[in-house]
Amino acid sequence: MAKISSIEWTNATWNPWHGCIKVSPGCKHCYMFRDKRRYGQEPARIVRSKTTFHEPISWHSPMLIFACSWSDWFIEAADDWRDEAWDVIRNTPYHTYQILTKRPERILDHLPVDWNSGWNNVWMGVSIENQDYVYRKELLDGVPAKVRFISAEPLIGPIKFGSLDKIDWVITGGESGPRARPMNPEWATSIKDQCLEASVPFFHKQNGGTTREDGAWGGRLLDERTWDAMPVSGIVPLN
Repeated sequence: MAKISSIEWTNATWNPWHGCIKVSPGCKHCYMFRDKRRYGQEPARIVRSKTTFHEPISWHSPMLIFACSWSDWFIEAADDWRDEAWDVIRNTPYHTYQILTKRPERILDHLPVDWNSGWNNVWMGVSIENQDYVYRKELLDGVPAKVRFISAEPLIGPIKFGSLDKIDWVITGGESGPRARPMNPEWATSIKDQCLEASVPFFHKQNGGTTREDGAWGGRLLDERTWDAMPVSGIVPLN
């Protein structure tokens, strides 16, 4: 049975490797670093999982799966393992994998040889936390993929994306945890308005902070309602 994720926009998480290197301000209070230290592990040491590498093969019901929630799919330290992980995805076409990276400059050189215009069961996304990292969207625009998406989480500053013509989905969310940086709701509202103008599905995950409201950090209401749009009709997270 798949482990159901508490992340609002997915069903389950899969970590063929774990550990990461911080690359931008959005990484500052990453939950993985906090949790790894709690377990007495070194978070910056990237290791292949001994128990979960092939886990999705044992999940027989179709799932939305967030890949590498405790690392980055395109991190350099995983180059020796990635082809085998692509094989897991290739052999489980009934799952849909959400690959989210802060290293989009490495995507094109590390796709499978049979990627062509993208696999039907892979969504390719980038994290963008403020205006300084909008270039990640521009790099994603050049990646062949069936679905391209942006996660603006933790949202720590206003963002103007420019053209969203090649983007199929945008997520926003405030930072959570004991040292969470506050999110100005106007930043998320601006992104929502950009998505509505471009007819791009918009998903607001949470407002962030240190307390939960209705099961989400800081609650999920933005402009007095929830925003749950998904990029593919009929696919709905379990949360």
